[in-house]
Formats: sequence, C-alpha cells, structure tokens
Amino acid sequence: MNISLPFTRISGALLGLIVFLGLGLTPARADWWDKQWPLRKPLELNATTAGVPLDNPTGPVPVLVRLHGGNFQFAAAATDGRDLRFTAADGKTLLPYQIESYDSLLNEAFVWVLAPDLKPGEKLALTAYYGKPDAAPSAAGLAYDADTLLVYHFSGPGAPQDSSGKSHHSTTTGRPVPGSLIGPGIRFAGNEPVIIPAAPTLRRAAGQPLTWSAWVKPAALTSAAVIFHWGDAAQYLQIGLDGAKPYAEVRSSGAATRTAPAAALADTAWVHLALVATADRVALFVNGVESTSLAAALPALETDARLGAAADGTRAFVGELDELNLSGVARSAGWLKFAAVSQSGSNDSLKLVALGSDESGASADAHGSSWVAETLGHIGLFGDIAKNMMFDGWIAVGVCVIMMIIGWIVALQKFAYLKKVEQGSEEFLRHWKQVSSDLTVLDSDEGLKKIGDGADPKLVRLMQQSPLYHIYHIGAEEIRHRIDSKRGFHGLSNRSITAIKASLDAGLTREVHRLNSGLVSLTIGIAGGPYVGLMGTVVGVMITFAVIAKTGQVEVNSIAPGIASALLATVFGLLVAIPALFLYSFLNSRIKDAVSNMQLFIDEFITKMAEFYPTKGEGAAKKD
Repeated sequence: MNISLPFTRISGALLGLIVFLGLGLTPARADWWDKQWPLRKPLELNATTAGVPLDNPTGPVPVLVRLHGGNFQFAAAATDGRDLRFTAADGKTLLPYQIESYDSLLNEAFVWVLAPDLKPGEKLALTAYYGKPDAAPSAAGLAYDADTLLVYHFSGPGAPQDSSGKSHHSTTTGRPVPGSLIGPGIRFAGNEPVIIPAAPTLRRAAGQPLTWSAWVKPAALTSAAVIFHWGDAAQYLQIGLDGAKPYAEVRSSGAATRTAPAAALADTAWVHLALVATADRVALFVNGVESTSLAAALPALETDARLGAAADGTRAFVGELDELNLSGVARSAGWLKFAAVSQSGSNDSLKLVALGSDESGASADAHGSSWVAETLGHIGLFGDIAKNMMFDGWIAVGVCVIMMIIGWIVALQKFAYLKKVEQGSEEFLRHWKQVSSDLTVLDSDEGLKKIGDGADPKLVRLMQQSPLYHIYHIGAEEIRHRIDSKRGFHGLSNRSITAIKASLDAGLTREVHRLNSGLVSLTIGIAGGPYVGLMGTVVGVMITFAVIAKTGQVEVNSIAPGIASALLATVFGLLVAIPALFLYSFLNSRIKDAVSNMQLFIDEFITKMAEFYPTKGEGAAKKD
C-alpha cells in the first residue's frame, strides 16, 4: 500500500547560532567558583588586534552580554535568570550585574555586567555561572559605577526608569518599541518628548565634566531636529541633527556656539552618538570615534532635560532611541569605543566580547543534575505554552490524541497477532514436511488430521493461528471432497487442479484481509494527523492576529505566546503521524513476508497435489 504523507514546512525566524571561540582564549581558568552552580561560560574582553584594538583604557565599563538559544541553555537556568553570577579574572570576585530583560520562553536575554578596567592590547577573562534554578537573587550591586548619573534602558512600559540606582525617573511615558537595538527601545513621532526632571543629584555646575551617550536611529533626516536638550533659553546643552549631520551646541551667558557639522548619517540606521565635555572642550563622538569638537565649557545645568525636542517643543526628532547613559565624568575614548562596538551586535562586537562554550562542573553529579534540569526545563516549557492555548487548539489536540490512542492500540494488537502468526507458521511448516512427502494421507478422514497429530495441544492451538494452516485445510478438504465423490476418484485433472487453486487463492485473499484489518487507523493517522494539527495552528494564528489587530498591542510578548500555543497543535499532529508511519512501515513489511509465505505454500501444495494425484492417463497415484 502506498501512502502519500503531507509534509508541512513552518517557516520562522532563525535564532542566531553564533559562539565566538577567538584565537588565544585563555586556556587555563581559575578554579570553580561554587560547585552548586553546575555550568559556567567563559567571557573574554579582547582589546588586542585579534579582537578590537582600543587606544585608551576603558576604566570600569558596563558590558552588554547578549544571551540566546545558540550560546546559553535557558532550560537549565532559572526562569528569571536569578542564578546568573559573573566573576572577575581571579575566579572569586563577584562582579555587579543587571538584567535588562530575560525571556526564557523566547530564549533571549540582555545582561549588563560591570567589568574592571580594560587596557589597550590586553585581554580580560571573566566567567559567567548559571544552572542553579533555586538560587536566590544576586546582591552583587548595580552594573554602573558611582560616576553614572542616569541610565535609561527603555525596557518596560510606562515612563522610562533610571537603572543607575539614583532614581532619576522620567515623568512622561513616550512610545515604547518592543524590538529595538538592545531589547525594547523608544520611538519619537514628533510630539512626545521624554522629560527628565531636575534633581539635586543631577545638577551640574558650570564647567563640570559630563558624558552623554545613546543609540539613535533617525526615521527622517529633517533640516533641524533636537535629540537632547538640557537647560533653558539663556543657557543649555543641545545635541541634534542638522539635516543628516549631528551637532552639539552650547549656550552660556553669550551667544550659542555649535560644533562643525559631523559626517552625515544614514536614515533608518542605528548610530552611537556620544558627547564628552571637559572644563574647556566639548567633543562629539560618532560610533566611538571623535567626529567634531568645540572649545567651550558647559554652562550650569539645573533645569529639566528632555529627549526628542527643544525646550519649547519645536524641532522634534523623529526616530528611535535606545540606551541613554549620562555620566558625571568625561569618559575616555576607550570607554566610548568599547560601548559603541560591544553594544552594536556586529561581528566586531563578537570579537570584543567573546562568549566561549559551556563548561560543566567537575563532579559527575553536577553534570548529571544539569542535564536533568535542562530536560525538565524543556518539558516544563510545553506546560507554559499549553496555558495559552485557545479552545480551537484544544479541539485539534483532542482529535490528535484520539487518533494516536486508536493507532497505538491497533498497532499493539497487530504486533501480538503477527507474532502468533509467525510462531504458528513456523510450527505448521515443521509438521508440513512430514505430510508433503506423501499427500495420499489425505485419502482418509484420519489423514486430514495428520497435521498436528501427536503434537502438544498448546502447539496445535498455536499452529491453528497460522494462515498456512487455514490454506492447507482448504486444499485438503477440496481433495477429500473429490476422493469421496460417488462417481469415483480417477485422479485430478487440469480443471480440478485449477478449481482447487482458485479455492486456495480465495483463502489467500481472505487471510490477507485478516492480516491488514485495522491498519487503516494508522494510515488515517499518517495522512490526517498533520492536517488536523495544521488546522489548529492556522486557526490559532488567525485568532492571535485578530486579537492583535483589535487591541493594537504589537509586542513580542503579546504575539509569541499565542503563536507558540498554536504551533503546539501541529506538534501533536506530527506526534500522531511520525510514529504511525514507522509502525505502519514495520507492520506492512511483516505482513508482506506472511503473504509471500502463503503464495509459496500454495505453489508448493499445487505441485505436490498434481504429483500425487495424476489422472489415469498420467499414471497411478504414488503409493508407499
């Protein structure tokens, strides 16, 4: 029987599977920090020519660690990442870190780690530990040094929150963007500036150093757009775009002075902008490289600051912004280049911040427990996905489960039946060898019982399960019927042999039907299971997008659970079809073997019958 199996390909976004092993990773690392953490991952900052060369030391610098399914075993870690720990090169000192976002369902996380000073031409070996889901949250502190005044990740709904620990939270909401350069970001449409309220810990006296940095993605390069404004009409600091060219402008007691235009930017492309102010100079950096400067000092800055427009709301910026960082010191060029490269997500970022392969604990118990935790974590994910499944998806899953149960029951019954058939056929053929040498034993009633004569009753019952036994008795009864004919028996003519063969073939057909009975449930599972699952998936996806269109919530967290639960229906459809296909193929091959044995037996029986019962013209019947 030929089965046409439908194969459905489900296209999806491929997660990046990039693990950089770079040349010269430190071969020998410190001893295990804590044996309760079964997994660790080398993390190397490389400022050599093999990585990304730096011209200046960075000083303490926040390092963005991007985790995804290709470089991190989310199933082995806590669902919120609380078991993450980062150690310095000595393997003992815990480094402060901060989780911007952690999604164990989508296998994606963004973690900031405060690393020690990275000097030019050097490599810094750090280590990340995880794999202890019951760990308490870390108390290692913040991922930013004391000179950091404000950090906006724009990672949550509502007004942007300060992640520096100084609580300089915004008073306006803005427009969040689910998927920005680094997790969520914020979008400016021209009429929604973000206000940073004045605070005593945020005020700057005239001439004090300052560093401002952010990732900017212009949507439209207008003639004048203000990205950041701090101050009032009399004195202020302003960073903006003059057409496609970024600039910095300072106004104190006199007229405003502006830097020479920097190189033009491309719209719809992310760029790292930074401003570093010292006592007598203001420099503008683009992607970690100084682009233009101004000989001036900053004025006193004590008022509210705003993102996305000037103080009066004009010259609005249209585009996206992510990772705003404000520091009360003049950061080094090495710090700015490290931030621009490491946060970009480019190939150079993988060279500068290199994640190595996982290393398991020294004890077999630790390794075994991590494997068990990973397996249980994967199983647990299906429970989380099932919680979001809608009624239509459960209908498809229910139909698939019914098909699976019926198919397995039929398969188990058929396996048991075929085993008896094979054992019975083997026993029958052993007795058949005794009879086939002289078919004239069929001349008497007792001869019909010759097969199995003297055998164990259990073996006789087993032999009676064989299709060969059934076919043999059909042939024996046909011969006996002709022997007992009132007209006398004069051998078997060609017509008689043909008639007997037709009876044997009919018996063969009935035995084949008996062998194949019930297999249709497997073929239905093979052909119908994927379609039932696909139906549940398609309906679930349709409903998910309909809800999104109705509510207007276009976020990964609102889409992913519905899509994942819808795809679960297809998984169940494949769980029906794939085992059913293997079972059907195996059972069908054994049935074909049984049918071939029956065909060979019929040929042998007909030949022996023609030999032992010839007509008078062909000679006498063979007698001992």
